[in-house]
Amino acid sequence: MIDPRAVIHDGARLDADVSVGPFAIVGPNVRLGAGTTVGAHAVVEGRTTVGQGCRIFPFAAVGSIPQDLKYGGEDTRLEIGDRTTIREYVTVNIGTEGGGGVTRVGSDCLLMAYAHVAHDCLLGDRVILANAATLGGHVVLGDWAIIGGLSAVHQFVRVGEHAIVGGCSAVVKDVPPFVSASGNRAKLFGLNLTGLKRRQFDDGALKALRRAYRTVFQGKGTLAECLDVARAAPEHQYPEVQRFVAFIAESERGVTR
Repeated sequence: MIDPRAVIHDGARLDADVSVGPFAIVGPNVRLGAGTTVGAHAVVEGRTTVGQGCRIFPFAAVGSIPQDLKYGGEDTRLEIGDRTTIREYVTVNIGTEGGGGVTRVGSDCLLMAYAHVAHDCLLGDRVILANAATLGGHVVLGDWAIIGGLSAVHQFVRVGEHAIVGGCSAVVKDVPPFVSASGNRAKLFGLNLTGLKRRQFDDGALKALRRAYRTVFQGKGTLAECLDVARAAPEHQYPEVQRFVAFIAESERGVTR
């Protein structure tokens, strides 16, 4: 249902069963996938593609230009996957030419009220941003990552898959996958065992990750030396451990510890 008080610009593409509430605005370069709903007073603009079955709640601002003084009106875009929920007053910006040209939010994500996703951020699937969580530009979040309420993630920081960042945290370095981090500045507090068990990681993988975590962050020697030890250990046969070690080795900003 399209409310007659909504503003749908010429050129907008609305697939079957899209619903747009009163006083919402859908821009000329927007595509809304089948079954997506846009609430009252929400704005979806820019070169934005929204997947199927998404819910955009009232007063959200989706696809607006970046809060980046270098942005000069270049033709960049925003891509949102399927079944993602964007709650009230959330802001999601399009990308910048210098940052790759695209901001991407995956499928089955939940962006709670007042969360902010800046230009060129790349969010995986099933990501959760709790209320007022803020991502600076170029942030990368892996699948199943959770950012707690009122937390801020510095630009260019990566947060790995299945990691959780506690509320009111300031994250200025990469957070490895599978871990729990919290604080200002954020520090590690071991593995995200509660989340991993809920997602039915098997006991062998959990034990291997525990040993790898201790080797890397509690072992003797430099970080590079500890990574070499982890690579040579039997638990490195597990794909989860391989991804954990590779993420840390590839860090350019440094790793939260």
